[in-house]
Parts: sequence; C-alpha cells; structure tokens
Amino acid sequence: MSSTRDILPEAAAELARQGKTAELSALLKDGLEVNLRDAKGNTLLMLASYHGKAETVVMLLKARAAVDLRNDKGQTPLGGVAFKGYVDIATLLLDAGADPVADQGGSTPADFATLAGKTEILALLQARRDNAAKPTRWFSKLIGWVRR
Repeated sequence: MSSTRDILPEAAAELARQGKTAELSALLKDGLEVNLRDAKGNTLLMLASYHGKAETVVMLLKARAAVDLRNDKGQTPLGGVAFKGYVDIATLLLDAGADPVADQGGSTPADFATLAGKTEILALLQARRDNAAKPTRWFSKLIGWVRR
C-alpha cells in the first residue's frame, strides 16, 4: 500500500529524537519540509517534544512547525508531552497555540497526564483551559459546565 504523502526521512527524525538542533536546522534551511511525517504520522515537532528536547522544539516552532498536527493515533505533540511530564515543553507548545483540550484519539492531554501521574502538567493544562476565552452565549456556557 503506497501513501501519497512525502515521508519524513528517518535520519531527520532521529535528529529530532536526539535533540540535534543545529543539524536539523541545517536540513530545514536546505529545504526539508518542517511538517513532514514519518510512517506513523509523527512530525519533527512531535518527536522532539516527546523526547524532551526543548531547544529543538523552540527551533522547530520558529521554523513554523504546526503545533497541533496529529499522528496516525490522533495525538498532538502536547498529548505526548502531557504523558511524559515535560512542563517546559508543554509551556512552549501552549504558548505557540497548542489546544489544551484537543481530542487525542478519544482522550485529552489532561487524560494522558492523569494516566501518567503528571500533576504539574495537569495544573498547567487546567490553568490554560481556565484562561481561555469564556463562552458568551448561555448554551455555550451550559455545554462548558456539563463537560467539566
């Protein structure tokens, strides 16, 4: 079965996993697309985030990596970070516009943090959710209240 999407080269994926920021930055400057995905749908941002490589995450965000692209399991970089407990990277992703309540294939980042016992991430996600724009219509408020 062939895929119509271009596949992220494994060498680039490995640079993201290892946090080799300078080498990965050079590949991007040479034309590597920042939002390519590997065979599982993971992006460079997903891989660097999940492996705790904050410096690489910063570089990828500056290179305009899409913060909420989902892998084949429906997970965003924030979902993986919530499971791993990297508060610094979660903050970077949220500051870049990551959705703190995005569906992650049937779960949310908070669900992953709960599963892994990452209380700092839970507190961060709760604070960001609470600071989001409040609904103005009565039925939106009702839906928000029911979901809590």
